[in-house]
Amino acid sequence: MHSSPLSTAKQILELEIEALRTASANLGEELIKAIDLILTSPGRLIVCGMGKSGLVGRKISSTLSSTGTASFFLHPAEALHGDLGMIIERDTVLLLSNSGETEEIVRLIPFLRRIGTGIIALVGNTDSTLGRMADVVINAGVEREACPMNLAPTSSTTVAMALGDALAGALIEARGFKEKDFARLHPSGSLGRRFVEVKDLMHTGSDIPRASATTKLRECIVGMSKGGFGALVIVNENDELLGVFTDGDLRRYFERTTACNLDISINEVMTVRPKCTAPSRLAMEALKTMEEKSITSLPVVEKNIVVGFLHLHDILRSRLV
Repeated sequence: MHSSPLSTAKQILELEIEALRTASANLGEELIKAIDLILTSPGRLIVCGMGKSGLVGRKISSTLSSTGTASFFLHPAEALHGDLGMIIERDTVLLLSNSGETEEIVRLIPFLRRIGTGIIALVGNTDSTLGRMADVVINAGVEREACPMNLAPTSSTTVAMALGDALAGALIEARGFKEKDFARLHPSGSLGRRFVEVKDLMHTGSDIPRASATTKLRECIVGMSKGGFGALVIVNENDELLGVFTDGDLRRYFERTTACNLDISINEVMTVRPKCTAPSRLAMEALKTMEEKSITSLPVVEKNIVVGFLHLHDILRSRLV
């Protein structure tokens, strides 16, 4: 009697889980050697594989590239027909083959030796041609495929993929690769937006809406209107922050006086000791300050010198929220 589809599916998962446990138990110093070879090679880590191993290799290369290890996938057949020129001596090559006898992979090895690259093998049979000819051999062998016929690459591709993740993860720690580094390589992703800094969004130079402390109120009203920010940064001759003048300050001035004098100096109505931010601060943190203080802009300062100006609209345009 045939097993039910559900029981077959669960059995396949159990077989792959067991294969991963075996791979973990087999993993040893060869991973350290592989990491040392990659870190001491000034070039890229090039990944090659045919068929299902090639698909796994593409994913491994993509993971490496996004986590600080410059990498690309090179199809071994294309390499044998001219694309070998993409490889240089400073590179390291990661070759994937379950059998270790894949023709296109084995044929590459003498040419890689001639170029002078380091060779890492991720191989299911360590006593194969590939296993014997590589500088470093990572054992990706499995007892059997999870496929009911023991034919389709299943356990072997799962183990190869997981070992690629293990290599990438170990390199992350070895390089000291951090979340901000990851975000730098993913500028369009949600994580990348989380780590956008104030300096990436702020206005600088002549775009900073500013005035001196002695500027007349009427001139500041005109300047605030022209700038379109509803605020001015008040500075001295050295661009040191003295205060801010906002449309809120203007309303409050009109509310507390019956004889509005538009010729008074702005230092008489500006807000002193205003909230400000630093260029290296996360834009999301600056946004939190704006929300907590019910303000729409912040001077950006370094050692009390105004170096930029951040408005709420700048954050909204960047799609941080």
